Amino acid sequence: MGEDEACLYLVNNGHTIVKRNWRYSHLEVDIISLDKSGLHFVEVKARTVPCMVEPQTNVNYTKKKNLSKAAAAFLNSPLRKTLPADLEISLDVITVVFDKTQIRIEYIPRAYYPVFGNKFY
Repeated sequence: MGEDEACLYLVNNGHTIVKRNWRYSHLEVDIISLDKSGLHFVEVKARTVPCMVEPQTNVNYTKKKNLSKAAAAFLNSPLRKTLPADLEISLDVITVVFDKTQIRIEYIPRAYYPVFGNKFY
């Protein structure tokens, strides 16, 4: 449900969904979307109230590294060739918190820079 809400939010804010749950080996990108600012690799974190911590705190170093690797794999895949060549790349996080009858969504574009090895770029 969290990914569905995240997709709906992105589409309502000008994104086109390119792929959902794109897999490369054991890695996965929850949402790949396209908007006027570029190509977005989006990690979705969904929780139900009460939450011990904000959902984005669960996007740790390992998750960032894995999303970076998966994004790099997508950029080298045949699917990438179907998109414009000069796109800006963004690694984003979107959080969805379900609170009884309310849904709270926070979108964090460019949440972090790609991680390769032990370095941030």
